[in-house]
Amino acid sequence: MALEQASFPADAWSAAMMREELSSPHGWYVVDELAGRVAGYAGLRAVAGSKDADVQTIAVAEASRGRGRGRALLHALLGEAARRGVREVFLEVRADNPVAQALYVAEGFTELGRRAHYYQPDDVDAVVMRLDVTGWLAAMKPAEADAGACT
Repeated sequence: MALEQASFPADAWSAAMMREELSSPHGWYVVDELAGRVAGYAGLRAVAGSKDADVQTIAVAEASRGRGRGRALLHALLGEAARRGVREVFLEVRADNPVAQALYVAEGFTELGRRAHYYQPDDVDAVVMRLDVTGWLAAMKPAEADAGACT
């Protein structure tokens, strides 16, 4: 929860929301540890049998940013989506977070639209993005695809 609050100071999930998310049968979460401490985490929501999924969250501790850890977490989520037979992955990202947007675009996500005033209380728009999982897998180098499929 400390990383959640540090990463999303204005709109962090409550402990109850996090417990509910982690116990959901539709969720899949991965944690990145560095020297015994949580350096990041990410979550995917994929209902069994569905052909689409949502990136619920990705958080990386400030001291660990800029080192590829967010990309590795995203690859783990997308690899799990592929294993589940998901064809499309969706996400919302803050319009004032160009670093995250650049990561998603670099991985093949495209902007579908915007949700005005989505993030409160900051009154920031959400950029809605979509990824074709099959295209993402095809675009990856063989070793990366194997790593994403096995994470």
